[in-house]
Amino acid sequence: MRNISDIIEGYLKAIIEKEDSGTIEIKRSEVAEKFSCVPSQINYVINTRFTVERGYAVESKRGGGGYIRIYRVQTNSSKELIEHIIGGIQQGASNTMAEDIVLRLLEEDAITEREARIIMAAVDRTTLQYPLPERDVMRARILQAILMTLIYTEMK
Repeated sequence: MRNISDIIEGYLKAIIEKEDSGTIEIKRSEVAEKFSCVPSQINYVINTRFTVERGYAVESKRGGGGYIRIYRVQTNSSKELIEHIIGGIQQGASNTMAEDIVLRLLEEDAITEREARIIMAAVDRTTLQYPLPERDVMRARILQAILMTLIYTEMK
């Protein structure tokens, strides 16, 4: 059974997909009212489900006329997508970031489901039994190596 966060995420993604620009502008209170939830639930969904790693950019304006604008980040090729991801994990990558990155690569057809499972096994916290923050740095290095390999094999 899906929870309210999954339902809100699905609703927002459906609206984004319908827009040619890949951009939506919402009022947090209106979406909260639609789903009979508190506005902080909308914040939670946006902060956890519409991240850079998942291919979104978010900007907001607070106040009475405030809004939340969500952009779908478009890339021209798998190579450009992978280069963008590599640039975003220079300082380290949490397990959640790695999951989001792999999910995005899957959604963009840059990797197969089998490759996604292999990547996640390689960077999982149970595999990388280092203390933090070393574990996140090691995870990022492994992801960068894998992603560079994907770029190289795509160019062949």
